[in-house]
Amino acid sequence: MSSKVTAKNLAELYYDSAKKYGDKPAFGTRNKDKQFFTISFRDVYETGVALATGLIDLGLKARDHVAVLSDNRKEWIITNYGILLSGAADVPRGTDVTDGDIRYILPHSDAKMVFVENEVTLRKIEKNFADLKNITHVILIDGDSITTNGKGNPNGKVQIDPKAGPIPKTTNMADLIAKGKNLRELGDRRVEERVADIKPDDLFTIIYTSGTTGEPKGVMLTHANMISQLRNIPIDIGPKDRFLSILPVWHSFERVFQMGTIAMGASQYYTNVKNIREDLSIVKPTFMASAPRLWENLYQGIQSRIQEGSFIKKILFKIAYGSALRVQRPLHFFKGNRLDLSGRNLVQSITLAVFSLFSIIVFLIPYLILNAIVLRKIKQATGGKLRGSVSGGGSLPFHIDEFFNTIGIPVLEGYGLTETSPGLAFRTPKHLVVGSVGPIIPETEILLKDIETGEILYPPKKGAKGEIYVRGPQIMKGYYKRPEVTAKVLANNGWFNTGDIGIMTYNDTLKIVGRTKETIVLLNGENIEPVPIENKLVQSPFIDHVMVVGQDQKFLGALILPALEKFAEYGSTYEQLAASKAVHEKILQEVKNSIRTENGFKSFEKIVEVRLIPKAFDVGDELSAKLSVKRHVVTAKYQSLIESMYEVKAQGQAYARR
Repeated sequence: MSSKVTAKNLAELYYDSAKKYGDKPAFGTRNKDKQFFTISFRDVYETGVALATGLIDLGLKARDHVAVLSDNRKEWIITNYGILLSGAADVPRGTDVTDGDIRYILPHSDAKMVFVENEVTLRKIEKNFADLKNITHVILIDGDSITTNGKGNPNGKVQIDPKAGPIPKTTNMADLIAKGKNLRELGDRRVEERVADIKPDDLFTIIYTSGTTGEPKGVMLTHANMISQLRNIPIDIGPKDRFLSILPVWHSFERVFQMGTIAMGASQYYTNVKNIREDLSIVKPTFMASAPRLWENLYQGIQSRIQEGSFIKKILFKIAYGSALRVQRPLHFFKGNRLDLSGRNLVQSITLAVFSLFSIIVFLIPYLILNAIVLRKIKQATGGKLRGSVSGGGSLPFHIDEFFNTIGIPVLEGYGLTETSPGLAFRTPKHLVVGSVGPIIPETEILLKDIETGEILYPPKKGAKGEIYVRGPQIMKGYYKRPEVTAKVLANNGWFNTGDIGIMTYNDTLKIVGRTKETIVLLNGENIEPVPIENKLVQSPFIDHVMVVGQDQKFLGALILPALEKFAEYGSTYEQLAASKAVHEKILQEVKNSIRTENGFKSFEKIVEVRLIPKAFDVGDELSAKLSVKRHVVTAKYQSLIESMYEVKAQGQAYARR
């Protein structure tokens, strides 16, 4: 990709792609008849220019901020074009935005205008408008027109509720685009002036990270940040590729691929969790960005179909997959892509080479035959044309990672954060080390530091576990209006503390093994701050200590130290309480009563399982001198206890499926 991206900012990129790819389909949205309606590169650009002209005419100034509350659809990208071509920056969020998010994010971001996807989202703005002092205009993406009579919704018109209080001028996006086109025909060229004035360090977006405290952080990303990602992501994408977009379109991970398809002339089709299986067969994508949860769902679906099949089919699959493993693992070894965390010596390498060669000789023919008969049919679950998928937003479970790569569906796991635009490391087809997130991308520097002492371990030491620090052109400008928080993670010399723990493998790839910072990322990509949940739980007289867990899992769990004096009838030591089923049930019920939506928590913040720990947290061990929990220490010490929460739940689900 690096040789193809020459634009200095994203607005220039949009122009270059429209000129180069013209009438080729750029983006598509599915209708009720399961058909995808597309818009060409030229049309999306020209529509975006018209929208930008309309926004400028409404009073939008260069470097202003515009909020966008919308989900995956081609109108989202038109909105994005319009905002960026007017020289402004977007502040995106989905339609599931909460009242609290609206009241905090829109004022804090200094957004002057807000795009809303539909009438439901418009009602949220009306409800909270008294707190949105900075908003001058609301722009509705859906609807043919807007009235203010508040008498139903005839003929597709959207009404503004007069009881909602004073609201700014509300207009329909289609009307704004039409106005912009008229102004362009009359010679209006303010868009060109705005684009020429965009500086590399100007913001193109402010993405607010999820939080339960009511104060999410606004990550400032610049045009230069995103251009560096397009310049350095090592994927071979071209005009013949088709991307299926399922992750929230405003997430930084999805936006890299969105911008990548624009830069390379690929087509992108928007889908959702409900339609993903059908759309995989309709679109037959060649690439897609995804979260680990998608692959887990596909894996479980494939396994269910296999178990429902005949005895012969089960045996054939078992032999086919076993043969594939015994061919693919040796091939990975000979390519230098077999995960190596310790540094194999010469004897070990020779031994592995001999066994690998023997395995290939024995299993190659069965593999080739059964791959054609069995495994290729399984690949049809993704449409049959998938050349690769990048999984991000959490670690991919090893067995699922190996499964898809073994049957011939390359899953190119990546690693990054919203604060890093997000790409830091990336697996490629040539450097596909299952169990790692791939090599560090070009122009990026990495340090691994000892968690306790801060001593630099890597470079040069491979195989050592340390906290990850990175520096490069993709690192954010900072957190919007939060200099004190920015200073905690971003040093003056440009090094960003990711809060993650990693190992540099002897394959020269990065492996993520944990987190030192508090944010927990579930398998579905939801970011959760555990501290507010923990603060709520320790208010209970029955709980002394608690640590929420769930990194890369489907749901949250909690390690809990029960209050000894409250459960005296069950024992006099923590070990006795931890072994008591009655105490466990009482604590679990207390947790569920505390962490629920009625108390202000979101559905994915609920604690599903708990485990009782047999000793109190001690300073110098589980606690720091400041009495804060050392999460990595507790996680390592009680790893088996944590794993048991998810093993029991998985076994219960498997039993229920039978």
